Amino acid sequence: MTSEHENANTHENTPVRLDTKIAVLLREDLEPWQRLNVTAFLVSGLGTAVPEVIGEPYEDGDGTAYLPMFRQPVLVFEAAKETLSTAHGRALSRALPIAVFTSDLFATGNDRDNRAAVRAVGRDHLDLVGLAVHGPRNAVDKILKGARMHP
Repeated sequence: MTSEHENANTHENTPVRLDTKIAVLLREDLEPWQRLNVTAFLVSGLGTAVPEVIGEPYEDGDGTAYLPMFRQPVLVFEAAKETLSTAHGRALSRALPIAVFTSDLFATGNDRDNRAAVRAVGRDHLDLVGLAVHGPRNAVDKILKGARMHP
């Protein structure tokens, strides 16, 4: 099996096609500020659990160093609550890395309370407002079936 780096042509002008996909799925009824907040929280989980999605640090022309970021695009989708629940089940059944954000987290103010709010509810009863997933392109596409690209 070859890595994504080995699959990429080494020529700088050749587009790189990655074997994996990072996707965020948001519930369609969120306010704009909630969409941004949920997306930021969700993708932070993927970067820690799947370190290979993080690229090299950046540096500008003057040598100022900047933090590394994802080495691939993050695609953002939206869907109804039911589609989000179905996607959650599909991601779990495929054992892919997944981050979740529930409606309860809008009322908490710190990481400890966030984790307690999720832990207080069974998997099938989470009031999901978003999830992020990383995995093979085809698997992620199947997980997101029924969702549409975020406008």
